[in-house]
Amino acid sequence: MNYGEKIQKKQFREIWGEYCNFLDLSIDEYMTIQRRLMQEQIQLWSPSGIGRKFLDHTPESIEDFRNAMPLTTYEDYADILLGKKEEMMPMQPVLWLQTTWEGGKHPLKVAPYTQGMLDTFRGNLMSVSTLSSVDEHQKTTLRNGDRVLFGLAPLPFVTGLFPLVFEEEIDFRFLPPVKEANKMSFGERNRKGFSMGMEKGIDVFFGLSSVIHYITVNFANMLKSGSSQGKLSKIAKMSPTMIFRFLCAGYRAKKEGRDILPRDLFQLKALVCAGTDTGSYKASLKEAWGVNPLEIFAGTEVSIVGTETQSRNGMVFFPDNCFYEFIPEEDIRQEREDPSFQPRTFLMDELVANHNYELAVTVFKGGAFARYRVGDMFRCISAAGDSTTSLPLLVYIDRVSDVIDIAGFTRITERSIEDVIRLSGIAIRHWIAKKEYDSERRPFLHLYIEMEPENLHLMAIGRQLIKEHLEVYFKYFDADYNDLKKMLGIEPLQIDILKCGTVEGFYETTGKFTRRMNPSEFDLHDLLEFDTYRASVSDREGFHE
Repeated sequence: MNYGEKIQKKQFREIWGEYCNFLDLSIDEYMTIQRRLMQEQIQLWSPSGIGRKFLDHTPESIEDFRNAMPLTTYEDYADILLGKKEEMMPMQPVLWLQTTWEGGKHPLKVAPYTQGMLDTFRGNLMSVSTLSSVDEHQKTTLRNGDRVLFGLAPLPFVTGLFPLVFEEEIDFRFLPPVKEANKMSFGERNRKGFSMGMEKGIDVFFGLSSVIHYITVNFANMLKSGSSQGKLSKIAKMSPTMIFRFLCAGYRAKKEGRDILPRDLFQLKALVCAGTDTGSYKASLKEAWGVNPLEIFAGTEVSIVGTETQSRNGMVFFPDNCFYEFIPEEDIRQEREDPSFQPRTFLMDELVANHNYELAVTVFKGGAFARYRVGDMFRCISAAGDSTTSLPLLVYIDRVSDVIDIAGFTRITERSIEDVIRLSGIAIRHWIAKKEYDSERRPFLHLYIEMEPENLHLMAIGRQLIKEHLEVYFKYFDADYNDLKKMLGIEPLQIDILKCGTVEGFYETTGKFTRRMNPSEFDLHDLLEFDTYRASVSDREGFHE
């Protein structure tokens, strides 16, 4: 029986036991699963063509493997994976997925999926679906025929597997239907889906957090847009139930002196969200939609890694997906200062609460990646779980500090900023990039620049024109950059100009080195204070550089 058939037979206890019993594991039981699957993966991976690129033997134990095998990044696999050299894989792939790598230099990454990986994906997606929708008795409220708004990327991105799994497990009605949606752009699909939801209702919403947030803050404007005749036409297309809800929603909102909110019209059973900045949006999404969002973490290279539990208080990582290693934040800082330094890694049963870690994984079931640095930071908020599980709970922080990810759409690196500046022709002596948030908690790239002395005349054109000039090249390097403004209403770039000589003067005066990418709040504050001080001294002395 599939998931929908079990629901029809009201086998709720069996559903919970099949898909959510991992939450009942002790940490010792969890690690037993991890070690068994890791030992199997070592035996598959080490003798393969991709394994022989790194190791000349098959380690006998997990500890031997961790000692012999270096930590890796995508560049270590690119020559094999981008060529889709299946003969070098540990197991035969049945599917290749892709994701964004780095705009300009490396547009795409690809990753192979074996049948075993897809089977694990299926089970873990149904775990997510169950946890997102259970009531206080651990019974899912999902039903065949539920209408699903799907605001995630289609194939060949990993989230494109969601509709394929659901098609075999439960009779969801996607808005718009999957075959129709696959012919649309991301923006068209979201607009069409929401329009259909207004007509028929929405029961379940899977989406990128930034997209859900954009729909939420613009919800009232969407209802008000168009002529009177157009609005009547929209209402005429609604089902009787939605017309009744719409009238009640208008009355309730007017009485309370506010705009109509999504929760006034829709009675969601589940709201599942993913994406880099989910933590910034969750509270407002809960308030607007009337349901507590379930955050998940997934990636093309690593599949579905983790999900929140019923408490919505941190994520548990699935034990059968990858072997997880965690690089402590202090080792990352030391590695940054000394590239020859080899960071330590800790396993799930070695995590310490209130510490930050970078995730590294070895993908099970014949996956290609071993000790792979995913590029994401997590914080362990509890090493012993909470009332819903005794397993460690982790919260997603952000990308690693040398990558700036804006709303899950674009990844900006030091190299890409250097290329943008070089192509722009603007003579910038120093720059510092920081991911920051506006008053609505929307992320943006804040670029602090210091001009070359001979180009100070460019400051006369103003930072807005410099910003617009740089944006031309950001769009050239990364097609997704343009979507931030067009689809999400985000201004992705803000420019501030430092007084000439600030960066070098700050270092000479304080002896402090400020990172180019995502400097600490303390260092950036000190630098800006120093810039303000130099400007005031120059003004008092009547000196202008």
